[in-house]
Amino acid sequence: MTQTTSAPGTTTTDLPVVGHWIDGAAYPSTSDRTADVFDPALGIATKRVALANQAEIDAAVASAKAASEAWGELSLAKRQAVLFKFRELLDARKPELAEIITSEHGKVLSDALGEISRGQEVVEFACGMAHHLKGEFSEQVSTGIDVYSTRQPLGVVGIISPFNFPAMVPAWFFPIAIAAGNSVVLKPSEKDPSAAIWMAQLWAEAGLPAGVFTVLNGDKEAVDGLLSHPDVAAISFVGSTPIARYVYETGAKYGKRVQALGGAKNHMLVLPDADLDLTADAAINAGFGSAGERCMAISVVVAVEPVADSLIEKITDRMATLRTGDGRRGCDMGPLVTKVHRDKVASYIDVATEDGATVVVDGRNVQPDGAEQGFWLGPTLIDNVPTTSRVYTEEIFGPVLAVVRVQSYEEGVELINGGAFGNGTAIFTNDGGAARRFQKDIKVGMIGINVPIPVPVATFSFGGWKASMFGDTKAHGAEGVKFYTQLKAITSRWLDPSHGGINLGFPQND
Repeated sequence: MTQTTSAPGTTTTDLPVVGHWIDGAAYPSTSDRTADVFDPALGIATKRVALANQAEIDAAVASAKAASEAWGELSLAKRQAVLFKFRELLDARKPELAEIITSEHGKVLSDALGEISRGQEVVEFACGMAHHLKGEFSEQVSTGIDVYSTRQPLGVVGIISPFNFPAMVPAWFFPIAIAAGNSVVLKPSEKDPSAAIWMAQLWAEAGLPAGVFTVLNGDKEAVDGLLSHPDVAAISFVGSTPIARYVYETGAKYGKRVQALGGAKNHMLVLPDADLDLTADAAINAGFGSAGERCMAISVVVAVEPVADSLIEKITDRMATLRTGDGRRGCDMGPLVTKVHRDKVASYIDVATEDGATVVVDGRNVQPDGAEQGFWLGPTLIDNVPTTSRVYTEEIFGPVLAVVRVQSYEEGVELINGGAFGNGTAIFTNDGGAARRFQKDIKVGMIGINVPIPVPVATFSFGGWKASMFGDTKAHGAEGVKFYTQLKAITSRWLDPSHGGINLGFPQND
C-alpha cells in the first residue's frame, strides 16, 4: 500500500494542471505553486491543481464584481431560465460528473450519482426563486402610509467547499446565491478540483453570463484572500470544526456575513424494542457509505442493553458481505481520499486497542478489489469504546464504527448531549412516545427517527448546533435564501391635496 506520485514512466511535472475558471473561461494559472491530485483507487497522481496567488485571487473577485450588478438587475424570469437550463443539462450529463468525482475522491459511482442528485434538489429549489423572494406588504399602517419589504442580492459571495462532496456541497449554496442575483466565487478542495471546473463549463453552456460563476483553485492563501477581500460580501464554508471556527472569526473580523459548517460525531441510539435487522442495515449504510467520509456519517452506535451483542453480530455478518475496492468496479466502498488521510484514520484502530476497546473487525486486513497501492482501509467495527478515548471524542472521518453500551434511554441521551458536536443523530425504536421524547430532548440540529442519515431535503435547511455550526444561518431552504439576500423595508406615503402641512413635532402613528 505504498504511494507513488505518478504513473510509471512519468513525473508530476508531466501531469496536466487544473487551472481556474475566471470571467467565463478557463484561466491558466500564473502561480508557481501546484498540488498533486490523486486517483485514490490507483494510489497515483493523475494531475496537478494550481494554487492561486494574490493576482489570481484579485482577478477572480474583480470578474465576479463586474458581473454581479448586471446579473442582479436582470429579471427573475431571465435568471430562472438559466437555472432551468442548468438543471436540464446536469440531469442529462450527471454520469459524466460522477466519473470525475470517483476518479478524484474515490467514492463508488453509485454514491457519486447520489451526491449529484441531492445537489440537484437545491437547483430545483432555486428554480422557484421568484416565490422565495416575495416580500411582505402592510397597507395603511398609519394614515396614508404603507410599509413593505424586498430582498436584494449581496453582490459577490464566496464558497469554500470540502473534498468529501465536490458537487453536492457547492450545490447547497451556489444555485440559491445565483438565482437570488449574486455572483459566486467557488474555492473547491484542492484534493478533487475537477468537478467544480466541470460545473462551471455547464453553467456557461446554460447561458450564465461570464463572471457570475467563478472557480478559484487554491489552498489557505486563496481562503484567506476571499475572507479578507473587501469586495466579497459573504462566505459559505463546510469543513472541519477548527477551520470552520477560523473562517467564521476571520470573516466576521472583515465584516462579512458567514455561515461555517463544521465537524461532527453523530450517534445512533438503539432502544431495546428496535428492529435490529433494520438497525444493522442502517448502521452499515450510514457508517461505511463513502468510506465514512461524510459529516453526517454515523460513527457511534449507542446500544441500550441488552441489545448490543445481537446488534454487533448482525452488523458483523453484513460487513463480511461488503466489497471494498475501485469505485468503478461495482464495489460497495471505495478508498479514502489520500494516503495521509488513510493512515490517520487507520491510526485510530491502534488508539482503540490501547484504550481497552475491542476491535471486532479490523479494516486494515481488507483485501481490496483494486490496485495494491490504492488508499485502502476496509470497514472497521470497534466495541466497548470508552467515552474518554479519542476514538469516541474526535471526528475520525473514515469507515470506523464505534459501539458504546449504555443501560437506559436517559444515559444514552445524556451521552449524546454531552458531546462537543451537534450535527446529526438518529434513534431506532418502535416506540412512538420514545421517539417524540427524543426529538425534544436531544441537543442536535438534525434528527432521524429510524432514518440513519437525516439530511433534510432542499426545501428545509441543513446545519447543526454547538461546534458543528458557526453563524446563525443554515444551508439551503428558507435559511439559504435569507443568507444570500439582504432585507430592505420601505415606508411609503403618497401625498394628496389634503395633507396636513408642516408639523415639527415627533412623528406619531395616527
